[in-house]
Amino acid sequence: MHTAPPDTLLAAQQLAQLRTGFAQLAQQQLSAAALGAQARASGALLTTLPPRYAEVLLNLLDRLEASALFAEESCSFSQKELFDTLEQWADKAQARLASAP
Repeated sequence: MHTAPPDTLLAAQQLAQLRTGFAQLAQQQLSAAALGAQARASGALLTTLPPRYAEVLLNLLDRLEASALFAEESCSFSQKELFDTLEQWADKAQARLASAP
């Protein structure tokens, strides 16, 4: 029987927590800054995935935190598009973790 290494299991748990954070953010139950802090503290996830994943996630979170400064959608940032992109990132990250040796 093949079991995932402990780092991969922790990374999967951290990804699940981030997905919960994404949902809470969309429902305005969590601030963008709090989600950003949670993501940056997800060391196992960020180091288990290829470096590009961390780069993309942190860029998205920076944009999300900047968009939170505006009361409404601005021409530069659409929070809905950022939420959708975060979900796509999470789907790809989950698939990558599932295929990890």
